[in-house]
Amino acid sequence: MPSLKDLKNRIDSVKNTRKITKAMQMVAAAKLRRAQEAAEAARPYAERMDAVLGNLARSAAGSPTAPLLLRGTGRDDVHLLIVATAERGLCGGFNSSIVKLARIHAQKLLDAGKTVKILTIGKKGRDQLRRDWSKHFVGHVDMSEVKKLGYTNAHDVADDVLARFTAEEFDVATIFYSEFQSVMTQVPTALQLIPAKFDGAAADDTAPNYEYEPSEEEILADLLPRSVATQIFRALLENAASEQGARMSAMDNASRNASEMIDKLTIQYNRSRQAAITTELIEIIAGAEAL
Repeated sequence: MPSLKDLKNRIDSVKNTRKITKAMQMVAAAKLRRAQEAAEAARPYAERMDAVLGNLARSAAGSPTAPLLLRGTGRDDVHLLIVATAERGLCGGFNSSIVKLARIHAQKLLDAGKTVKILTIGKKGRDQLRRDWSKHFVGHVDMSEVKKLGYTNAHDVADDVLARFTAEEFDVATIFYSEFQSVMTQVPTALQLIPAKFDGAAADDTAPNYEYEPSEEEILADLLPRSVATQIFRALLENAASEQGARMSAMDNASRNASEMIDKLTIQYNRSRQAAITTELIEIIAGAEAL
């Protein structure tokens, strides 16, 4: 049975831990507000670009002069998986849920006889995948020095991906990230970047037909690389908001668990203290009766 001193030290230790988790929760809450605003502000732009490109792609579909980013290489053999996670932990299952989705997707591709290449963004994803999937790694993007996420960061990643595509290193590229819905809910998501793929809702069948100058193919050739960068930027922004939401939730749970542990240890401490006092009183009374 632990001594009173040991119990007191444990209570003080858990109280200090609770102070840290509460402080981290407050910091995450402040960062979440900014990250959520940035993610929500990027959604309309990305969705509108997706709609415009969807309509253009519908017009250019099947054309032999359509941009390579739209029609693809004509093969489905080599897949590049871009796994975007955080640089830090202590955010619940945020990183592991993205990695899990990427692993499932990669395993299905391997089972189908495809070649898998992995590009990681963020330390945690790389660390979790390194043990079993390191032979599939083709690159890593370090975001540890990035204080404020900007379009330039996404543009650099897009340039790397597009250069690999131009060099015929892969046929299909898919990015894995977590879409922010609320503090409690972040949804692991897989989005195909290359060849460009648009939702059925994006291509508006009721939209009027326009004659483009220059042609649809030329406009697509200019916009599709920007679309890749935009989608990567949106994924990184969604990840940033999801990370802070997950961290806020995780630190809140940790603080609650610490409070419960403090209550249990305090009860145990009080009982041990009462038992010690009772024992001392019995000894004193016994000694007095002996006299």
